[in-house]
Amino acid sequence: QVQVVESGGGLVQPGGSLRLSCSVSGFTSDYYAIGWFRQAPGKEREGVSCIRPGDGIKYYTESVKGRFTISREHADNTVYLQMNSLKPEDTAVYYCAADPGRLCVVGVSPASLYDHWGQGTQVTISS
Repeated sequence: QVQVVESGGGLVQPGGSLRLSCSVSGFTSDYYAIGWFRQAPGKEREGVSCIRPGDGIKYYTESVKGRFTISREHADNTVYLQMNSLKPEDTAVYYCAADPGRLCVVGVSPASLYDHWGQGTQVTISS
């Protein structure tokens, strides 16, 4: 059974940083795409970043480019989302999703294509 667990959310002031972690278990291999999504109150779930298996190609939505960095540690099946220069508009519940399919090919694939999701972690940017 695949499990996806996020951690690392919290409350920070504008301009601050947070690092989210996504721990994945249960896949028979480590060949799976990871996507980070976020959902603010009253808004649709938005793809933030993804990392592709194999070549490790990364994609970011335009609003976070230059501020967020996705990385993957194969040794412990963990993907990180380092978020710097945080803004109030980054406030949302952040979700990690994993899927062994051909995702994260050109941009962050739609949320509907990912089969395995974490429970989400709240990120609040406020002074």
